[in-house]
Amino acid sequence: MTVACVIQARMGSTRLPGKVLADLGGRPVLALLLDRVAGVQVDHLVVATSEAEADDAVEDLARGNGVAVVRGPEDDVLARFIRALDAYPADHVVRLTADCPLTDPAVVATAIEIHLYGKHDYTSNTLVRTFPDGLDVEVMTATALREAGDEAVEPYEREHVTPFIYRRMERYRVATFESGENLGAERWTLDTTADLERLRTIVAKLDDPVTAGWRDVLAVAGRQASP
Repeated sequence: MTVACVIQARMGSTRLPGKVLADLGGRPVLALLLDRVAGVQVDHLVVATSEAEADDAVEDLARGNGVAVVRGPEDDVLARFIRALDAYPADHVVRLTADCPLTDPAVVATAIEIHLYGKHDYTSNTLVRTFPDGLDVEVMTATALREAGDEAVEPYEREHVTPFIYRRMERYRVATFESGENLGAERWTLDTTADLERLRTIVAKLDDPVTAGWRDVLAVAGRQASP
């Protein structure tokens, strides 16, 4: 079984333009994420960005880190994932996003293991949110992803890649996995200036932002949200 890990990243953002290349602990946000997931055991690691000129910088950074890049329509993220699958064929696809720079490779590995062992069509830790927001990982079969690419027509399903699959539980085998704690209200994702400042504070406290596990992050971030 082959697995491709596809990271969606682009400069455009309504609330925080250019966030994926913002400085985070002395390196761009996307670079930190790529360094953190470099050791995940997959057959292909790919950054999927748009064809917009602004995203030339995303391509340059990814290729500078030795990571493959595919580009596609600015407003159709699902189409970009299909292009990534076309360019780097695999039986299963992991979806990560660049606005989750503290993604834990161990959580990604767990998602892949559960997905493959259970022979699921779609596996994630987002439908039932018990991990902090910012540790999001989804795994799907290439078959399910291609069917979504062929059949999804709603803009929401094209933009967010996976809703076509998990909205159809009568058609697909959908699995979730949980952290064992009620941490879903914690926010470690990057969408606003306030998020960026919080992430910078967290990263500055970590002994090694590249190797720190999510519980190491929790130890320095603390529980900020009510369950």
